Amino acid sequence: MRRSQRPSPDPDDPGRGTAARGNLPAELNGFVGREAELADLGRLLRESRLVTVVGVGGVGKTRCATRVAALLEKRYCDGVWLVELSAVREPVLLEHAVVDALGLTDHTGRSPRTALLEHLAERQLLLVFDGFEHLVDTCAELVQELLRRAPRLRVLAAGRLPLDLDGEIGYPLAPMADADALELFADRVAAVQPGFRLTEDTRGSARELCRRLDGIPLALELAAGRLRALSVEQVLQRLDDRFRLLTGGSRTAPARHRTLRTAIGWSHELCAPEQRLLWARLSVFAGQFDLEAVEYICSGPDLPADSVLDVLTALLAQSVVLREDSAAGTRYRLLDTVREYGAEWLAATGDTDRLRRRHRDWFLGLATWCELDWFSPRQGEVAARAESELPNLRRAMECSLETPDEVHLAQYLAGTLWFLWVGCGRLSEGRHWLAHVLEEETPYDASRLKALWVLGYVAVLQGDRVGAISALQECREEAHRTGDATALAYAVHRTGCLALVTDDMARAEELLQDALGRYRELGELNSNVLMAQVELAMTVGFRGDLEAAAAICEEVREVCEDRGERWALSYALHVLAYAALQRGRPDRARELLRKSLSIGHAFHDLLGSVLALELLALVTAVEGDAAEAAVLQGAAERIWPSVGPPLFGSAYYGSPRAQCEKLARQELGDAPYESGRRAGGRMDPDTAVARALAGRAVDRPGQEGQRPGPVPAPGGRTRKPAASPTSGRGGPERW
Repeated sequence: MRRSQRPSPDPDDPGRGTAARGNLPAELNGFVGREAELADLGRLLRESRLVTVVGVGGVGKTRCATRVAALLEKRYCDGVWLVELSAVREPVLLEHAVVDALGLTDHTGRSPRTALLEHLAERQLLLVFDGFEHLVDTCAELVQELLRRAPRLRVLAAGRLPLDLDGEIGYPLAPMADADALELFADRVAAVQPGFRLTEDTRGSARELCRRLDGIPLALELAAGRLRALSVEQVLQRLDDRFRLLTGGSRTAPARHRTLRTAIGWSHELCAPEQRLLWARLSVFAGQFDLEAVEYICSGPDLPADSVLDVLTALLAQSVVLREDSAAGTRYRLLDTVREYGAEWLAATGDTDRLRRRHRDWFLGLATWCELDWFSPRQGEVAARAESELPNLRRAMECSLETPDEVHLAQYLAGTLWFLWVGCGRLSEGRHWLAHVLEEETPYDASRLKALWVLGYVAVLQGDRVGAISALQECREEAHRTGDATALAYAVHRTGCLALVTDDMARAEELLQDALGRYRELGELNSNVLMAQVELAMTVGFRGDLEAAAAICEEVREVCEDRGERWALSYALHVLAYAALQRGRPDRARELLRKSLSIGHAFHDLLGSVLALELLALVTAVEGDAAEAAVLQGAAERIWPSVGPPLFGSAYYGSPRAQCEKLARQELGDAPYESGRRAGGRMDPDTAVARALAGRAVDRPGQEGQRPGPVPAPGGRTRKPAASPTSGRGGPERW
C-alpha cells in the first residue's frame, strides 16, 4: 500500500533547535496517494509566496495542504504553522486566530495585526490557512499585508475559492485518481472492518463505487463506514437508490459539489431517525464538544438523554462524528461539510433558535462552573477545558448579542471568563469581547458591572492607563449608586492595582487595604482576593518593608497550598524569591523562581513568566554567571513587547533589572554583555523558559551566600540592604 511518510527530524538540519517548529497535527490515519499533487504543490511553493489549493468541499484540500507542509518543513527555519479558521465566525476574530495558531501571547493594547507584523517581519516560515471561505475578504486583506510586510513569509491556503490576490497561484485539487481512490477506500474499510482485503470478487464493485463517488475522499470515507453492516455490493446498490433520491441542488453548482452532497445525503438517509435528529442538533456546536454538552443541548422528548450516547456512538461508527482526545479529555467534532448539512436540516425543522439558546445556556453554566473551580486543585483542568471550549464560548456570546434583552448574558459571560483572559494569556481577545459586549446600553446590573471591572483589570495589565481609569471609575460610580458591594470591592481592588504599576505606592497601599477589608466583609475568598494580597505585598515591599511583604506572601502560599490554587501562588513565590535573594539566599530564590516560572508558563501567563525571568537574571548574576544573566535579560526584553510597557514603565519594578545589568556589565564588559543580550533576544519564549528552568547555580569559590549588594531605588537613590543573618545591619530595603 503506497503511503507517503512524514519526514523524520533531521539532527543535521541547522534550522532545528529546541524551539517549536510548528503546530501541524499528527496524522491519525495513513495518507494515501496524491504523490503528483504533493510534488506540484512543493514546486509551486518554490515559485510563489502564495499558493491556494481550491476545490469542492470534501475533496481533500486540508489533508493535502497539511501533508505538503509537513514534507516541506525543513525549508522554513521558523517552522510551519496551521491556522484553522472553520470555527471562527466573526471577521474581527481572524487576527486573533492567527495569533493563537502562532502561539503568541500579547498582553499589550496593540492590535493583533501589529503583533503579527512584528513577529513575522524577519521570520522565514510557512503559514497554512485552512477553511477561510466564510472570511474570504478579511482573510485576503490580511494575507496581502502579511506578505507585503514580511518578505520571508510564504502562505499556503486551502479553501473553496481563491483569495484573488496578485501573485497568487491557484491549484485546483481534483478528485483522486482511480487507483488512489480505490486504495483509500480499501484502507478506510480495513480500519472499520479489521482484516478486510480487496479480492477478485470485491475489487470490481469497489472500483465502481469509487467511480460513482467521483473519487472524493470524504464520500469514500463515509461509504467505507457503512461496511460495518453491509457488503460492498449492498453499499453500491443503496448508493444507486440514494443518487436518484438526492439529485437536486443549484443548476450552476459544480457536478462534483452535487455529488458530494449526494454522498452526505445518502449517509444521512441511511441513519435512523434519532441519528438524523442528533446530527442536525450537533450542528449548533463550534469546534469540539463533549458528551455532557450533547446530552443537555440535544436531548428532548424525541431524543431522551439516556439514549444520546448510543446514538452518538452510531454516528461515530459512520464517520459522521469524529473523536479527538485532548488535554480536556475525550472530545468530538463534525467535519465542516457535515456540520453545514446538519444545519440545513435543523433549519428545516424550525428548531435552530431553540437549540442555539440551549447551547448558549449550557456554556453560560460551564463558564460559571469554570470560574468557581478555578480556585481549586482542578485549576489546570479548568484552563484546558476553557481553552478547548473557546469556539463554543464565542458562539454563546454571539448568540446573546443578537437579542437586546439578552445582551446582559453576553456581558455576564465575558466578565465570568476573566480567568481565561487574564490567567491563561488571552488579554487581547478578552479586551475585544469585553469592549464589544459593553457597547450596548444595558442596565447597570451585576453583569455589566462585572464586565466593567474585568475590562479595567485587562487594561491595567496592558498598560492602558486611560482605558483602565475609564472602566474602573464608571464601575465604582455605578456600584455606589446601585449598592453593589461586590462590584465596588473589585473596582477598588483593580484601581489599587493601577496605582501599583504606575508607582503611586501610597495610594496603592490605601486602596488595596480598602479592597481587602471589603472582601473580608463580603466573605469573598478566591484567586482575585489572593492576588490583592500579593499586590499589597509588592506595595509594602516597594515602600521598604520587605519582611511584611514576605509575611503576606507566606500567608497566601498557605492558602494556595490548602486550596490547590496555582496561578496566584506563582506571583506569591516571586515575592518570596526576591526576599530570599535579599537575605543572601540566591539558591533558595532560584528554587522559588523555578516553581513560579513553571506555573506561569504552563498557564501561558506571559506576564508572570517574564517577571520570573527578570528576577532569575538577577539571581544568575549574583551567583556569578554574568554571561548567562545577560542572555536571560535579552530573552526577557524580547517578551516584554508582547506584554506591555517593559516592567510597566515602573521605576520600582525596574530596579532589579538595573542592578542585574550593572553587575553583568562590571563582570563582562560592555561588548560581551551586549552580545549576550542579543543572543537572548533571538530566543522564543518557550526556548527561553526551558533554558531558565534548566539553569544551575554557579559554584565558584567565595560565591557561597553572596548578597546582591545595594538595590538602586527609584529616583537614583540607593538604599542599604535589609538586616540579614549575613550582614546584621541595615534598614528595610526598597523592592
